[in-house]
Amino acid sequence: MMQETMMYNEKIEKVLSNINRVMIGKDQEVILSLVALLAGGHVLLEDVPGVGKTMLVRALAKSLDCDFRRIQFTPDLLPSDVTGVSIYNPKELEFEFRPGPILGNIVLADEINRTSPKTQSSLLEAMEEKNVTVDGNTIPLKQPFFVMATQNPIEYEGTYPLPEAQLDRFLLKLKMGYPTPEEEVSMLERTSALHPIEQVTAIITKEQLLEAQEEVRAVYIDETIQHYIVNMTTATRRHPAIYLGTSPRASIALMKAAKAYAYISSRDYCIPDDIKYLAPYVLSHRLILTTEAKYDGLTNEQVMQTIINSAEVPIRKEFRS
Repeated sequence: MMQETMMYNEKIEKVLSNINRVMIGKDQEVILSLVALLAGGHVLLEDVPGVGKTMLVRALAKSLDCDFRRIQFTPDLLPSDVTGVSIYNPKELEFEFRPGPILGNIVLADEINRTSPKTQSSLLEAMEEKNVTVDGNTIPLKQPFFVMATQNPIEYEGTYPLPEAQLDRFLLKLKMGYPTPEEEVSMLERTSALHPIEQVTAIITKEQLLEAQEEVRAVYIDETIQHYIVNMTTATRRHPAIYLGTSPRASIALMKAAKAYAYISSRDYCIPDDIKYLAPYVLSHRLILTTEAKYDGLTNEQVMQTIINSAEVPIRKEFRS
């Protein structure tokens, strides 16, 4: 197992290096996006326009030799515009299915909060069940399948906030943030002639990516770390500042993310630090704070950090003094 992990990890390192040719100063966001992909999850990117959200998804898709699709969500977008539609063919005297953009490998759902809840819900089955239903027919999605959705946290006029059921479908929630002045100057230098995205080439195939996902599932996670995860998620259901805590799905999501992060770190086992590092990205967006906590200016991330800091880190008995 360890030998196979090391072999694929070399390819993962090349993928990360490839994407970082395009994304300057976003090493953490690139790694976390790859964590979600290897874990079979999806990512919600919340940030202002122009900070590289679309470029990150494009670079990821090109590095993995995957089929890239982009959906621009607007108020008039229909569910059939996402999933596809059956059109009558008069020559064949039958209906033909025209696939929608959701039937790709890596899908960018741009400004997902700009469209109606009905259209937003068309993503739910695809993200959770890995298939779509059109005219009563269930159509399996391509594998691998990865959704990265974006939303603008500034302009809320005319938007539809994502319901909790849909937020829970995203493995991670990330924020890109502005680059430093030095990083922005480097960005100008790299894009003054040919854009770096045009030079990105495929590093691994779809088949190799699917094999890597299988390897991630085989990463070992000790029972003590499983209890550490459950203790953390249970604490969110008892915290006085939280109205609604995380569900068991969140515990499973954190375990999957930890396995993928360990894999990227060239390990075939998880450690407590994996959980501590990933918990804010996996759990924070699944919380609903009380009205009092919001009035006090608390954020989901701040409350989640207090839970992480107070959770007892597991130590195996044979290593205790």
